[in-house]
Amino acid sequence: MSPMPSSKRNDDAAPPPESPSPVTAPPASGLPERFRELARRWKQDTAHLSSTARMARHPAYREIVAMGPAVVPLLLAELKRNPDFWFAALRDITGENPVPPASAGKIKEMARAWVEWGRMRGLVA
Repeated sequence: MSPMPSSKRNDDAAPPPESPSPVTAPPASGLPERFRELARRWKQDTAHLSSTARMARHPAYREIVAMGPAVVPLLLAELKRNPDFWFAALRDITGENPVPPASAGKIKEMARAWVEWGRMRGLVA
């Protein structure tokens, strides 16, 4: 008698990757205040760091990313006002990277590319 194939689910398997959510939602009530608080904490706590990877691992930064598509207009407005290292958060949330290779590492150019990306989608004025 041959063994029956197992119908047991493989719970150890990684879930399929989720596709990024479309970025269309306006910020939820209270979200702008929470974003500003987290952004302030992130900037304060990471001002001494030169590693963007370490900056992106900061708990406040990760919480901002976890806010999802609703925070994208706030990130874009912040980039427009004061270019900073929000690029990893935007890539993580949107699954996109509008920065041309020639602009990599040039903060103002990278910010401009993201702001233009947001402008084309009606996410930033």
